[in-house]
Amino acid sequence: MERGSQPVLNVEDVSISFDMYGKGMERRKLEVVHKLSLRVHAGEIVAVVGASGSGKSLLAHAILGILPGNARMEGKLEFCGKALDEAAQKEHRGKEISFIPQSVEYLDPLMKVGRQVIGVGKRRERKQRMEKMRQVFARYHLDEATAELYPYQLSGGMARRVLISGAVMGQAKLIVADEPTPGLQEGLARETMENFRELAREGCGILLITHEVGLALQAADRIAVFYAGSVLEVAPVEDFSGQGEKLRHPYSKAFLQALPQNGFQAIEGHQPYAGSLPPGCLFADRCQSRMQACMGEVRMRSLRGGEVRCIYAE
Repeated sequence: MERGSQPVLNVEDVSISFDMYGKGMERRKLEVVHKLSLRVHAGEIVAVVGASGSGKSLLAHAILGILPGNARMEGKLEFCGKALDEAAQKEHRGKEISFIPQSVEYLDPLMKVGRQVIGVGKRRERKQRMEKMRQVFARYHLDEATAELYPYQLSGGMARRVLISGAVMGQAKLIVADEPTPGLQEGLARETMENFRELAREGCGILLITHEVGLALQAADRIAVFYAGSVLEVAPVEDFSGQGEKLRHPYSKAFLQALPQNGFQAIEGHQPYAGSLPPGCLFADRCQSRMQACMGEVRMRSLRGGEVRCIYAE
């Protein structure tokens, strides 16, 4: 995979805000994602990790064009070098861009799951797609009879596997997987990551949003660390080892050290609320190395084979 090649997904300075109403119906804008930049190349898995409420799922919804009606997005989205505007999202969604949603409620409760996995297509293609569905169901340990069930007849784990099956049915160039493994047994979750790796080897780019950091460290090529609605660091997966000596941002190091295998070494403070963000570096209030310069603009920059949003990282 050539890092210098055109990315299959390019997210550049994306901000997402919501129209909110306070006392007296006073309208205000609440920005929850701030100047977020990220790239995914063909053939690689980029895992997005971070605390709950850091904006990970909003990024997925922005890419798919399924943000709520009161959301506003600024910045640039590109798919294979072309603008990913509303028209392009409708054209590619469910075809060249597949989505594995976090909630199993995305399944239509009134439609048998087989029809949902096969999708809409020409009648002459139906036989081929049914055979592909059988192969995919076998890969994810779903009986063929599952196709005749309605979503309410599925267990949580089965519903999760049906969602994954639907996403890998086509020839997607990009898969956006938002928490694809909750509810799956450990062995099946690891097998799902292996399936993602197979798809990446076939040239698919995968954006994996997950709280399962252990799985991400085993499956991903690069890790993007989210904090308070922005990306603080993107680094090769091999940098997330030991006590984080190879990492660049103080929060990335703290995040790694707080994992169970590193003894839950927590730091003081908490992620700032979207409505009361500090100026400059979003992590500055919790950083022991902060200085006055951290209160100014801090942009993403390349450093030691990764990217970091910190003016003092070396």
